[in-house]
Amino acid sequence: MAGEMDAEGIDGVRMSWNVWPRSKVEASKCVIPIAASISPIWHHKDIPNLPYLPLRCKSCSCILNPYCRVDFTVKIWICPFCFQRNQFPPHYSSISEQNVPAELYPQYTTVEYNLQQQFQQNPNDPASGSAPPPVFLFVLDTCLIEEELDFVKSALKRAIGLLPEHALVGFVSFGTQVQVHELGFADLSKVYVFRGTKEITKEQILDQLGLSLSAQRGAAPGGPGFPQRGAVGNGVVANASVSRFLLPAADCEYTLNSVLDELQPDQWPVQPGHRAARCTGVALSVAAGLLGACLPGTGARIIALVGGPCTEGPGTIVSKELSEPVRSHKDLDKDAAPHFRKAVKFYENLAKQLVTQGHVLDLYASALDQVGVAEMKVAVERTGGLVVLAESFGHSVFKDSFKRMFEEGEQSLGLSFNGNLEISCSKEIKIQGIIGPCTSLEKKGPAVSDTVIGQGNTTSWKICGLDKTTCFTVFFDVSPTDRSNPQGTANPQLYLQFLTSYQNPEGQLRLRVTTVTRKWVDSAVSTEELVEGFDQEAAAVIMARLTSLKMEMEEEFDATRWIDRSLIRLCSRFGDYRKDDPTSFTLNPSFSIFPQFMFNLRRSQFVQVFNNSPDETAYFRMLLNRECIKNSVVMIQPSLLSYSFNMGATPALLDVSSIAADRILLLDAYFSVVVFHGMTIAQWRNSGYHHQQEHQAFAQLLQAPQEEAQYIVHERYPVPRLVVCDQHGSQARFLLARLNPSATYNSQHDVAAGSDVIFTDDVSLQVFFEHLQRLAVQS
Repeated sequence: MAGEMDAEGIDGVRMSWNVWPRSKVEASKCVIPIAASISPIWHHKDIPNLPYLPLRCKSCSCILNPYCRVDFTVKIWICPFCFQRNQFPPHYSSISEQNVPAELYPQYTTVEYNLQQQFQQNPNDPASGSAPPPVFLFVLDTCLIEEELDFVKSALKRAIGLLPEHALVGFVSFGTQVQVHELGFADLSKVYVFRGTKEITKEQILDQLGLSLSAQRGAAPGGPGFPQRGAVGNGVVANASVSRFLLPAADCEYTLNSVLDELQPDQWPVQPGHRAARCTGVALSVAAGLLGACLPGTGARIIALVGGPCTEGPGTIVSKELSEPVRSHKDLDKDAAPHFRKAVKFYENLAKQLVTQGHVLDLYASALDQVGVAEMKVAVERTGGLVVLAESFGHSVFKDSFKRMFEEGEQSLGLSFNGNLEISCSKEIKIQGIIGPCTSLEKKGPAVSDTVIGQGNTTSWKICGLDKTTCFTVFFDVSPTDRSNPQGTANPQLYLQFLTSYQNPEGQLRLRVTTVTRKWVDSAVSTEELVEGFDQEAAAVIMARLTSLKMEMEEEFDATRWIDRSLIRLCSRFGDYRKDDPTSFTLNPSFSIFPQFMFNLRRSQFVQVFNNSPDETAYFRMLLNRECIKNSVVMIQPSLLSYSFNMGATPALLDVSSIAADRILLLDAYFSVVVFHGMTIAQWRNSGYHHQQEHQAFAQLLQAPQEEAQYIVHERYPVPRLVVCDQHGSQARFLLARLNPSATYNSQHDVAAGSDVIFTDDVSLQVFFEHLQRLAVQS
């Protein structure tokens, strides 16, 4: 495990290129974009927590870091970004070469400042008037069959029991109409009902809930990310009208459990041949309006539990008639999905409202058919929300993921709120944008590039919700000055600083500062250093994220062709070969597995949408865009372990030739984990040999992959689907779909006994590589 973390190091930063070409022209010849993957609140035991305020450069606002030059005699530090000389303040007067503050230690390239300490009154009481409590507003779909509703109600009860006692909780249910439940009265359940047929303005929502302007003023935000002093006290919002809807978990657990016990499936009659009338859009509008009135600028999450498509009011994705199918990828390509654009527009506006308020939308979608994840994606992604897609509320994918969201301790996701990310860079570098769960704050500056990728046109981003593994991909431009910069020769290093301010799970305000440096190289003279600095895992993930974005943003974009052409250019530029001689082609070890990543990316669910619904594709891409490099690599190229009698768990080739009758394979494809039993193993197991005393070794062989699979399932969020299958069984497709088809139904060569063939016309990795060699060496 330690080895896996080492690649990210203390900083949580990985780059496609660890040395950078000096000019725009040389950068374009690199083919793979210059980009960094950053996990802003990456958990690492060596990150120091500093109980004082940071020192900022008076010219560019960068923060004191190990790369600053310090003159201890005159107490001055020089900023590596703008070369400004800054005087140390009086309280740094004892600074010397033997006595330096933590942020100047060379190993502390990442530090975290605790901004809470200066006005924390009682650190042991999380609701002591300084740290606002976390807020959870549950929005539950009731257009479900009885069994599904029971599953989701028991999951909700368990979640409320896991919440911190001071966390504020609210509850909204919806079907044909929206019901906002008042939790302030245990004896009498009071409900406010909204019609689900048409869009409601924020003002109408506030009027109907009795949260008029005067009530809103009572909870106006006092400073960035916090309500006014006194607005939150003893864990309860001071405003009486607010506390009717949002109560501390300890005070409303009984009431909420009673409400859930009484909750019935939506009673509105559904005509034969029709879908249930479900107003998801209005329900989320009402939830956003309620939080905006009560707690603007405070860490709050809307947790939507949705069991089917929206068929009523804004956000509708399909009509009520069952004769109209839910939109497919083909419909979206032909612009034949009548509701799609309108629904996306609605969710874009909802995303803007939530980002302004600083609130998060989490989505738990559980249904056999689609619920509209593709349309809601923009609101979930821009607010940094979590998303889980399952087939049923009774499935472990939903149940275990939902439980994990509220767990504390080792299993905690580290859910944090109200983040802001700022990036500073050396003046030869410009920022094109970010792919990931954030929103551009449109903060212009000299470091903003004209080219925009993802959330761009800015050096600052809003992250309403983030956790320990949240990851962003930042794309950079090398400035077109082409070495006209007088500092060029004098300064062989470039610098980047990532500043993330956020509210941690305890509600305390933190500032994480990560400063990294890389070397400039003149790649026109020699490409050797450039090659050595290539991170093929990071590059593969960056290419996957960029491909997914282009597939969504650019019409008629041919992803497979674009990946192939990029790979040919890369191999042509960095491979060793004699012109027009494919047999002479070799790749440096720094590039050796990159073609294999691209081969698997072409075949992955991010590029091949044929077998997936728009909801599934949106789900896969949202997770690809927010997970760390290690996890994203597994999504692109699954890992395969082989278990047999003569050797324990050994890594196996992701190839159909790895299948054998006397082996068990364990495939980790991130979204699913497959335990696959060879034919002979399955027969022995069915005969019950593992129950016999003399076959203990066989029992252990069956047990080992199951234990490893459980470990993976336990560590991951969202919880993956666990598939246990046998060779030639119907579920074996989960494994076969991800293997290299080196033996297919039309292969010429014999297949080893007990192995398998794949029924596909896809080319194998070997054929792919032969084509690549031939095209890369062409003169």
